Amino acid sequence: MSLLVAGSIATDHLMSFPGRFADSLVVDQLDKLSVSFLVEDLEVRRGGCAANICFGLGNLGLRPVLVGAVGEDFAEYRAWLERHNVDCDSVHVSETRHTARFVCTNDSAHAQIASFYAGAMSESREIELKPIVDRVGAPDFVIIGPDDPQGMLRHTEECRQRGYPFLADPSQQLAFGDGDLIRPLIDGAEILFSNEYEASLITQKTGWSVEEVLSRVGTWVVTLGPAGVRIDRAGEESVVVAAVPEIEKVEPTGVGDAFRAGFLAALSWGLGHERAAQLGCLLAVYVVEQVGTQEYEISRSAFLARCAATYGDEAVADFEPHLQTIRP
Repeated sequence: MSLLVAGSIATDHLMSFPGRFADSLVVDQLDKLSVSFLVEDLEVRRGGCAANICFGLGNLGLRPVLVGAVGEDFAEYRAWLERHNVDCDSVHVSETRHTARFVCTNDSAHAQIASFYAGAMSESREIELKPIVDRVGAPDFVIIGPDDPQGMLRHTEECRQRGYPFLADPSQQLAFGDGDLIRPLIDGAEILFSNEYEASLITQKTGWSVEEVLSRVGTWVVTLGPAGVRIDRAGEESVVVAAVPEIEKVEPTGVGDAFRAGFLAALSWGLGHERAAQLGCLLAVYVVEQVGTQEYEISRSAFLARCAATYGDEAVADFEPHLQTIRP
């Protein structure tokens, strides 16, 4: 199974504000906004959507191929990912820019204010997929996550031209992108990933109805937070998968990336979309219970027990033959 995961590779700077952002915002004065928040702590963690997805896949026993651009400061991060079964041989290293930075503050209600420095990520537009495919073999899927917009467009177009099946995950780029960017990123995707808010952005900015989006993609997977996941296909009833109950909600950054990793792993094992969503939810809950997007460890026995408690023994029977973890 060859999985190419294209997207951002970054360092996360995560902070926690003990109050609520909403209490400091005056709605009719937002055009003059100038506020600061005294945070309680700072965590510097490894991140970036593509790297987070690859980390999750590696923890489930797969060997994904990371596709993205970094700075020369990536050496330690590279070693970490390679220890977790990620193929980093096709990562582009910039000679002039630092690895991207994500700076995020969460409040007590889990609202987020974040900014992102692209840095070397802007050079992902220089990456061609064919030499990577020549090295690792024809891809079963290429997932194109949030990245430099021109890089995302280049990778999507190359997938169409060369017949590589691709999965669209525009995610954070939906906030600033217009319809001219978003439409070519999702048209023809085997699967489109979004959360519920991003789904509204997609229809609003493309001008396409939900039905029109579904006519252009094979499957639309919409994460619903605590309500779980909805899977939509044209002409079919929606399938809703319940979320896995949290032991403790600590920090939400990277939860969507872990979900995508679990979903992709299940597809690579030949399982259907419902099982894929269940595995995605199982992996995602490990992230929300930690600070940082790559700090979780999976124990095989505990993971399967949690699966049984939420989705039943049949799901365990489908996952168990494929699941490989570092811990028993």
